[in-house]
Amino acid sequence: MPALHEPAPEFALSGVFDSAVKALRLSDLRGGWAVLFFYPADFSFVCPTEIRGFEAKRAELARLGCRLAAISSDSVESHRAWAEELGGVGFPLLSDPGGETARVYGVRNPADGRAYRATFILDPEGKIAYSMVSPANVGRSVAETLRVLQALQTGRLCPVDWKPGDPTMES
Repeated sequence: MPALHEPAPEFALSGVFDSAVKALRLSDLRGGWAVLFFYPADFSFVCPTEIRGFEAKRAELARLGCRLAAISSDSVESHRAWAEELGGVGFPLLSDPGGETARVYGVRNPADGRAYRATFILDPEGKIAYSMVSPANVGRSVAETLRVLQALQTGRLCPVDWKPGDPTMES
């Protein structure tokens, strides 16, 4: 897994974005903060809850100058069908069919070739500012990802349970 404060590994993947197939490179996300998250599979039980969760916070992430992209080993056509079933997704669902990007990021499950559930927050220079990996059966907290992003953006020390605007928590 890439180390904190190191450049995020470059990738170039095709995916679905606003119902169209497009290519995306990691370098396309630079210049602002980015949340890059891996998930195991389309049409599963936990993954749609996460996609919907990130979709619900997409405007808030954008206000914070943060771009969003999701990666799984599913095909572009699977992503397209799944995005339609979900009622549309306003961020890229990228296809990593051979699992190479997941492997380079250290989040490929060798047992099935799918990605673990992993989240990376990248700073505007494209360096890893935060990473988290959890088992496939436990969904991540989108609210916690947002809180960590906001904490990182302060550039200050942020104690346990820090929240933006809480005067008792300001460092």
